[in-house]
Amino acid sequence: MTASARRHLRMPSPIGQLLLIAEDDALCGLYMNIERGWLPRVEIGPRDDAALPEARRQLDEYFAGTRQVFDLHVRLHGTAFQRQVWDALIEIPFGQTRSYGEQARRIGAPDAPRAVGAANGQNPVSIIVPCHRVIGASGALTGYGGGIDRKRWLLAHEASQRTLL
Repeated sequence: MTASARRHLRMPSPIGQLLLIAEDDALCGLYMNIERGWLPRVEIGPRDDAALPEARRQLDEYFAGTRQVFDLHVRLHGTAFQRQVWDALIEIPFGQTRSYGEQARRIGAPDAPRAVGAANGQNPVSIIVPCHRVIGASGALTGYGGGIDRKRWLLAHEASQRTLL
């Protein structure tokens, strides 16, 4: 992947600045915590505030409470196992949660909830691929790359919107 094929932009959201990374016309990264100077360990390319207009529109709709399902061209780079885990995340309905163990069973790896958790942690397109919807077996909010406060906010937002649409 050449640096020229990727570009990035930052967009405001109710949970802080988001960093979106485009690869050609596909979304390949959506990261949080950038207000603290954190950047992902991936090539982000030059800044391009005109990139990914559809992703920005759909994210704005999600945060406004008028969108529950994303319909975007996304390019995920990961191992076959990671992609399998990320595909299963997309199947979790808006406003619902599943445990890591349940996700492991759903992909046919019932003894691998920790590996599922590790793959969730490597999800490069959070929110769109909703890793925030996976919780601990006890119902506890466990690890989230964007921070537990953001995970709590996203789950509460979805719960409040689920019956309105």
